Amino acid sequence: MTASASRPSTSAPPGGRASSRGAALTVAALWGALVTAVLVAVPLVLRDRLPEPVAVHWSGGSVPDRSMSFVGDLATGLALWGVAWAFLVGAALHGAALRARPTRVHWWGFLFGWAVFALGVQGSTLLANLDAGHWRRALLPGWTVLAVLGAAVAVGVLAGWLGRGEPDRAPERPEEAPRLRLRPGRRAVWVSRTSNPWLLALSAVALSAAAGAAVLTAVGALDGSAAWIPVVVAALTALLGLATATVQVRVDSDGLRIGFGPLARPAYRVPAAAIESARVERAVPGRVGGWGLRSLPGTGRVTLMLRGGEHLVVRRTTGGEFAVSTDDAERGAALLNAYAAESAALRS
Repeated sequence: MTASASRPSTSAPPGGRASSRGAALTVAALWGALVTAVLVAVPLVLRDRLPEPVAVHWSGGSVPDRSMSFVGDLATGLALWGVAWAFLVGAALHGAALRARPTRVHWWGFLFGWAVFALGVQGSTLLANLDAGHWRRALLPGWTVLAVLGAAVAVGVLAGWLGRGEPDRAPERPEEAPRLRLRPGRRAVWVSRTSNPWLLALSAVALSAAAGAAVLTAVGALDGSAAWIPVVVAALTALLGLATATVQVRVDSDGLRIGFGPLARPAYRVPAAAIESARVERAVPGRVGGWGLRSLPGTGRVTLMLRGGEHLVVRRTTGGEFAVSTDDAERGAALLNAYAAESAALRS
């Protein structure tokens, strides 16, 4: 096979991506330092007006039912914000989180929305405990939770909208799709298997945890029928992860077949007669909206993202597109185009 596909150009103007990442890191550093300072300074200033321990959980309306030491509550608040802040800074340093508009929206929205949530949680806790004398008398109005959540969502949406940046450039279509020349009477088959090792590992851990919890529930170590609910949920989640962590992509005279899971079943099929063309593209999770099965509004395209890199992109005769992560995608696209052309010739 000598056919080749041109690679779409998706690079930003010189210096544009670097300057955007630099600005994001500067804002994240300054904003994160400010939020951290507030989370530390305000409780310390109010320390003499707070009980020891402080109420940290309320049930039955505004009635406190759980307490924690002042230092423990302070550390919990810092961890609630600090872990998210470190993750966001790491994502910005990597650069993938800021390359596409959907992930930029999520990054900026989470940076500011989560900060408001962390500040709101600490602020409402301090307000309830202020001058209470004893943590049992630290009453928290029911509207406080809704106010904190509402403020966090509102700020996150606004920050995401303001930080969305310029629209992403649509990838250029290759001038000529790769095509394999089939000899008369000959039939070829192309098969490729792709896995996400992280998803496989997480699914295996979840399945092991579900099995362990099931054993403990069965022997009575975990009491109550409600204990089976998280077991079932964890098991279903693990099985779903195992089913979608590996795909087998097959091209033959019938068209495209995508099998899920280690047994390649169930399968999604696209007949050769329903395919207009196939091509190869390089894609990353940030450009398609994340991992798994993704579809961005207005694109008319569905992507099964298991890992960044080569994707086989199939355009249907009805206009929609489907892309799937796979190795050696150029050879699969070439063979699929040959069968699609053959099918079109038979119909004409």
